[in-house]
Amino acid sequence: MPPSDLSVAEEIYRGVAALLRLLLKWIRGPAMHKVAVLVAKVLHQIKRNLTARRLLSFPHLLAFLWMILLLWGERWIYANHVNVCDWRSWEKWPKGATPHHLVLIADPQILDPHTNPDWPWAELAVVVAVTDRYLKQSYDALLHKLHPDSLFFLGDMLEGGREWKTRQGNFVDPKWGSRSRTAKEQRWVKTWHRNYGDEFWLEEYQRFGNIFFDWNVAGSKPGPWQRGRKFVASLPGNHDLGFGAMVQESVRDRYQAYFGEGNRVDVVGNHTIVSVDAVSLSAGTSEQKGKHDLSAIYKPVHEFLDGVQSTKRKMAKKELNFWYGVDMGPKFKHHVEDLDHADLTRWSRDPGPGAADFPTLLLTHVPLYRPPGTPCGPQREHWPPKNKPNPDGSLDTSNSISVVAGYQYQNVLSEEDSVKLVKSVGNVVNVFSGDDHDYCELVHSEAKDSVREITVKTMSMSQGVPTPGFLMVSLYNPIDKDGKPLPGAPEQTVQTHLCLLPNQLVKYMNYIAFTLFSLIILAVRAFFVPVLNLTPFALPPERRNAFLPVYKEKVEPPITPSSSSSNGGGSSMRWAGKKGKHRHRWSMADGPRIKINQDYYDGGKAWKTTTGRGERFSVKVMVAEMWTTAWRVTWIAVLFWIYLIRNG
Repeated sequence: MPPSDLSVAEEIYRGVAALLRLLLKWIRGPAMHKVAVLVAKVLHQIKRNLTARRLLSFPHLLAFLWMILLLWGERWIYANHVNVCDWRSWEKWPKGATPHHLVLIADPQILDPHTNPDWPWAELAVVVAVTDRYLKQSYDALLHKLHPDSLFFLGDMLEGGREWKTRQGNFVDPKWGSRSRTAKEQRWVKTWHRNYGDEFWLEEYQRFGNIFFDWNVAGSKPGPWQRGRKFVASLPGNHDLGFGAMVQESVRDRYQAYFGEGNRVDVVGNHTIVSVDAVSLSAGTSEQKGKHDLSAIYKPVHEFLDGVQSTKRKMAKKELNFWYGVDMGPKFKHHVEDLDHADLTRWSRDPGPGAADFPTLLLTHVPLYRPPGTPCGPQREHWPPKNKPNPDGSLDTSNSISVVAGYQYQNVLSEEDSVKLVKSVGNVVNVFSGDDHDYCELVHSEAKDSVREITVKTMSMSQGVPTPGFLMVSLYNPIDKDGKPLPGAPEQTVQTHLCLLPNQLVKYMNYIAFTLFSLIILAVRAFFVPVLNLTPFALPPERRNAFLPVYKEKVEPPITPSSSSSNGGGSSMRWAGKKGKHRHRWSMADGPRIKINQDYYDGGKAWKTTTGRGERFSVKVMVAEMWTTAWRVTWIAVLFWIYLIRNG
């Protein structure tokens, strides 16, 4: 390094060192003193507030009532609502029955930037925290109070899962669908694809898991005569994959890698549950099928439906063998043999048509087709049925699911897909669907085997339905070793009950009402503090000494005859001045003059007392009392609410 550069470096080093020394000196000196003074003031204020008079005061009583209200609204209310839905309160099985308890959850649809891209991030964060907590509290209450044997989801786990770019595979909107996006989505789609990829999707998946995957939080022991507790969350919805011709293979592969296969068969409670990926199935009947090759989307569903009845019979046989002690475990010797000569008799095989087949429950995210205006029944909340028909005699469409379609959604499946589903699955006694967010119950036409379908309410508070809920399903089907009903078995083996969760709008209205009540009662108290000589909550300001503020003024001596004569005749006018302006000069005979702070007097020189009964009223005291008490109640309630939100 040249000498000039070295000298410059030394100057910089010395400057920095000097600056650090000054900073250290300041920290050790004035800074430490200021910190010590601040700590002393804080401790002194805490000491003043920890007196029995203040701790047992009215504002703290009101804050305690707020804590009770918040515990009710953020904790207890969920358990209270779920308790009403206890299985024994609505089940009607024969005495001694041991039903299988199944719960169906639809459209949790956890919120993300796709929900409303124009929201500021702070607003979105608050809404996400509140809605996630609602789902978590409701779900925990469900598990602890109802302890279901099985739980199945009906799709739409995430809000924008289909929009988040995949790491592998071709992720691009099909040309025939990109133009059908809404104007808002068209403005944001490039931003989504640039900023939200596979990592963000995994974070959303983890968020979903933090809410729902703790399945054994209420214990893992199954109910009597149940094989175990089953949790299934693999059925996709249109917000997870897209719909029909718009489904992207890479998005579906990612979803199935983490949530599981969308097409599957399960046996629970001597019933078969068949889940079908209806959003992919719809690609086979879309308008784009004749123009583009969509077989990669709908072909896996068709293959599943072609073999689903065989799968059902094999699983029913396996279940009966378990209950009646037939050992079906594949016990082979550990050696390699030619497949053509291998003994495969111990593998599960289709017993063929006519074998035992349990009553089947069909799960599909999108409801089956029904004619426009088909009523959904009295339990539909959003648009309850009208008591009178329309004046023109038309159908009451306010109580039905709209038969419409749009970008990435279709409210009901096509008639062709609906019939194919019911006929391919076979022996369907009930269909359960989601997507609509509100409850709908109907019996379909003979073309669909007059099957009964229930569209399950969303469990989320943010999907346009004031009162969310979930569906409870009780299954009881006592059978013999051949799968035939036992004597005395009920004809209907499925019973359902809609369980409603807290209405958040009602809860927040209660909060608002209690806020107004709190302000009114605090204002009334603040008014009567100076009037009725009540003990004020606001601490009086502290002074440095115990005396009233004083000051001395040097006054001129009064005009006396002696002083006039000593100064010669006629000098009295000089001392008195014009209009006696020098008459207040200081004199030892008068002593120092004491002047009390004018704040303690009013214009008539009367005391401005503010706490004496019947004395002068003070607006200043009332305002100070109102502000102090309202602020104390507010920060206690808000901090407690934040604690409840953050600690679930």
